[in-house]
Amino acid sequence: MIDTAVRFFQEGGFFMYPIAVVLIVGLIVAIERYVYLSAQKLTNRRDFNRLHQMIAKRDLKGALNFSQDSGSAMSTMIGFGLQRLARRQGREEIEYAMEEGLLDVMPRLEKRTQYLATLANIATLLGLLGTIIGLISAFTAVAAADPAQKASLLSQSISVAMNTTAFGLMSAIPMLLIHSLLQTKTNEIVDSFEMAGIKVLNLLSDGTGQRAPAQSQGAPSASPVTAPAGSVA
Repeated sequence: MIDTAVRFFQEGGFFMYPIAVVLIVGLIVAIERYVYLSAQKLTNRRDFNRLHQMIAKRDLKGALNFSQDSGSAMSTMIGFGLQRLARRQGREEIEYAMEEGLLDVMPRLEKRTQYLATLANIATLLGLLGTIIGLISAFTAVAAADPAQKASLLSQSISVAMNTTAFGLMSAIPMLLIHSLLQTKTNEIVDSFEMAGIKVLNLLSDGTGQRAPAQSQGAPSASPVTAPAGSVA
């Protein structure tokens, strides 16, 4: 199996190497993004539960200090709202502040994910370019070959040239799938922020701490507060 893969790579020509580089870069980006988003999900859940307990106990000063020291996306967003609360501003201003906090941390969540789609397109185009150049070289070589060997030589040359397209597609398809997976994971985290923001706002408005969520895992809302839109991821 390994020998077949190595021979397939070697017979593809020069363009197999840049495609391989693109694939390696894509895998590095995919692994880094997956680890980061998974860690953020766990950290958001942990910090939200901690902050929720503090807010429910009306320890707002402690919650504000914790949000400033934690540095997680969730703590940052809730911290924006708690700062407005410390200035005795109303629910609407607190909500706007948390929306601002969400916009502040969103680039961290979406960072580099879009590179995967670009790299997938580059891998596909490199494969096609390698095939076209290979075919041009093949027809040029066949033109000066013995007529009895032309069919065999052309067939072999085309087979080699098509290897680059195949390898380009083999590299692009997994990257597109991983890009979709990471995009879905990012959207789930953002949705959890919206639900967590609603819960925090309701808890602050209620002032009693009686609506403590058992499974909250996100950070504040970036959309107008109406009613809960789903569970916190």
